[in-house]
Formats: sequence, structure tokens, C-alpha cells
Amino acid sequence: MACVQVITVFLFALALAKIYPSTCQVVQGKVSCVDCTHNYDLSDIKVSVRCDGVKKLALATTENDGSFKVDLPLDHTKPSSSVNNCLAKLLGGPVQLYVSRENQVSQIIKGKDQNSYTISTSLSFRTSCPLTTKCKGGKQVGSSKTVDLPLPPEWGLAPSSYYVPFFPIIGIP
Repeated sequence: MACVQVITVFLFALALAKIYPSTCQVVQGKVSCVDCTHNYDLSDIKVSVRCDGVKKLALATTENDGSFKVDLPLDHTKPSSSVNNCLAKLLGGPVQLYVSRENQVSQIIKGKDQNSYTISTSLSFRTSCPLTTKCKGGKQVGSSKTVDLPLPPEWGLAPSSYYVPFFPIIGIP
């Protein structure tokens, strides 16, 4: 009977060794708006947190002040999964956001508390297209300027920019 109890205790201890304590590692951060007014509502902006070697992706939604909090997606079965290889990325929001590449992704670093982590650089965005770039859907596009040759008004023709230039290709079978 004592042998059965020893085996039971041993199997129970073995099972507990595989169960990791709930050391919830939390990422806290804040997004900011460059061109917004002081009382702008920064809620419902999506931020993803991804770690190398982990298939699971953590998704956070910001509060009114732009702050977010999410559990760090670590794979506790793999000892190689580390917080050093985790990134936070600004995904989007309820309105069109204009984000530069430098301000879209941030490395996750150790925070002040034991199980707390934060972002190393700020995640910031604009609500309007910067004046230095031409935007269409948040991407830089080429110039949309047309060539408008002056035509005499007595001809009664539409402006020259209305005509599509036609260059015939001759000699190609």
C-alpha cells in the first residue's frame, strides 16, 4: 500500500512539474496621435504583439487615452521563446490612420514590475496625410498633374487635358 502511495505522489509531482505557474507577463503601452486635438478619442485602435517562434498572436485594443494592456504570447513549452524577440505593431483603427514605418513597430522590453513589459519606442500615427507626401489609402503615390496646352477658345474644343494622348505603334506585327 505504501508503494502505491509513493507512486501516486511521484506521478502527481511529475504532473505538477509540467504545469507552469500562472506568471502572466503583461505588455503595457500607449499609442499617440501626432496631429490630433487634445481631447481626441484614441479608443478602438488595434495593436498586435508577436514573439518569434510563437504561433499565437496577441491583440490589444486601446482605451480612450491610447493605453493598451495585453498578455504576452509566450510558448512555455519551448525554453527558447524569449521576450527579447517580441514586437508590438500598430494595426489600425476605426478611421484611416497614416503611420510611418519608424513609428509602426516597437520592440518589447522589460518594464518596472517583475512580470511587466512595455514598448521601447512610441507607436504614433496621424489622422491626415502629411503635407510632404501625396497619399491615397495611406500610401505614397505619384503626381496627378495633367498637361494642359492652351487652345484657342474660338475652336470650341474641351481643354487639352481631357484628351488621352495617342501614340500609334507602327511596325510591330
